[in-house]
Amino acid sequence: MNLQKVTFQNKEGQNLVGRLELPVNQHPHNYAIFAHCFTCNKNLSAVKNIGKALTSKGFGVLRFDFTGLGESEGDFEDTNFSGNVEDLIAAADYLEENHQAPSLLVGHSLGGAAVIFAASEIQSVKAVATIGAPSNPNHVQHLLRSGIEEIKSTGKAVVNLSGRDFTIKKQFLDDLESKSLPETAQNLRKAVLVMHSPQDATVGIKNAEEIYIAARHPKSFVSLNGADHLLMNKKDSIYAGEVIAGWAQRYVEIPDESNLKTKHQVVASLDAEDGFTTAMKVGNHYITADEPISFGGNDFGPSPYEFVSAGLSACTAMTVQMYVRRKGWSLENIEVHTSYSKSHAEDCENCEEDAAKIDTFHREIKLIGDLDEKQITRILQIADKCPVHKTLHSETQVITKLIQ
Repeated sequence: MNLQKVTFQNKEGQNLVGRLELPVNQHPHNYAIFAHCFTCNKNLSAVKNIGKALTSKGFGVLRFDFTGLGESEGDFEDTNFSGNVEDLIAAADYLEENHQAPSLLVGHSLGGAAVIFAASEIQSVKAVATIGAPSNPNHVQHLLRSGIEEIKSTGKAVVNLSGRDFTIKKQFLDDLESKSLPETAQNLRKAVLVMHSPQDATVGIKNAEEIYIAARHPKSFVSLNGADHLLMNKKDSIYAGEVIAGWAQRYVEIPDESNLKTKHQVVASLDAEDGFTTAMKVGNHYITADEPISFGGNDFGPSPYEFVSAGLSACTAMTVQMYVRRKGWSLENIEVHTSYSKSHAEDCENCEEDAAKIDTFHREIKLIGDLDEKQITRILQIADKCPVHKTLHSETQVITKLIQ
């Protein structure tokens, strides 16, 4: 996991705290912002699971606490729905200034309503996904039933939401009543994905219908059948994240990494600004090579010597299994563990000198099966005869020429 703590300021100059999660094997091709539900925070398990599903598909994801919640500064009682929208715009500005402007907004519950309003203000956004969102921000008033009359008569009240006390002021209600989500969705002209559970007891499925009808094409609806409002079942939140990632890739720009072509078995391509992160086409497969962070790389893929070690491990396993199958021996599984280093030669007149170190592959083999000692001895002999092993021991040559 590549997780960074980030801090940026809202419109009032207060610090908002978030987590920026990045893919472990590549630079993000796009950035997304996640807006959490009413009175929730960035650390809700569903938020984390959806973020991980997106990063696994190459997105960078910023999840943060709205003003007055979680680690962010400010008083919740002084906030309103418009402030949440402004916080999202501030988050987008942070990404644009420090990384890349966001192209995807994802919002849960009231956060889903907020991302629709924010998307109309953030030019870089190409796609918006809502999860269990109300079709009108004013919908959250039903959550405040115990204090809504007091709020209207005295200007504020303490209400209990999910076991926690929050002070809600009348300006919060007034702000909600001034917002028309259907009108905003109709004028959005960006791709919209509406996700909702028919069993949602907090925000009814009718809200999804109203958002979908109001939005313009391209628009999509996916049922989160069986899920609760907070997606407490891990499978539900992971599914939601995977669907959003797949859907969004149709509407955001993703660089084509499959354009490497060669008449050889392997081609490696490295741009000047990419450090050691190298795009490769190996046979029919596209992969990445890199160096560890300690060596100045991004650790997005195996190092060159790890590729060589991998070739030796794979070839050893294939050769042994091919041999025992032909012999009819009972070998259920073979594991070949290999690492590379510079070591002193076992037989060397100058083995006390550092200059006498040679390339060394340390290989350990684990065999699972009904084998006797004679069969095991023979298998170890066969391991030394695998083609890659022979290549490493033989005299080789690399013939290089320049392609014009």
